[in-house]
Amino acid sequence: MKKSRPDLLHGTVDLLILQTLEHGQMHGWAISKHIRQISEDVLEVNQGSLYPALYRLEKRGWIEAEWGISPSGRRAKFYRLLSAGRKQLALEGEHWREFAKAVNLVLGIEQG
Repeated sequence: MKKSRPDLLHGTVDLLILQTLEHGQMHGWAISKHIRQISEDVLEVNQGSLYPALYRLEKRGWIEAEWGISPSGRRAKFYRLLSAGRKQLALEGEHWREFAKAVNLVLGIEQG
């Protein structure tokens, strides 16, 4: 049975990208693939959401990009997390935990 894929909440893509880049620099397709794999194929960040988010994070000074060659031999932009991005990741992570706790309370799901 195919799993349904929930729509990502506004701002969630930024958090997922920052967290993914915490593991090291990656090109866009690898970021999307990592998120899909880690979430067991539940979360999918399509190109229409991924690249605008990468540009936005770069403009805010949280990540930076440089051109390189992908493992498949193609020219690709590789993104890496900057110090300001690590600080933002910590802040966004805390906001997400508060949000998830509140939703769980409304749904009556026990916190563990």
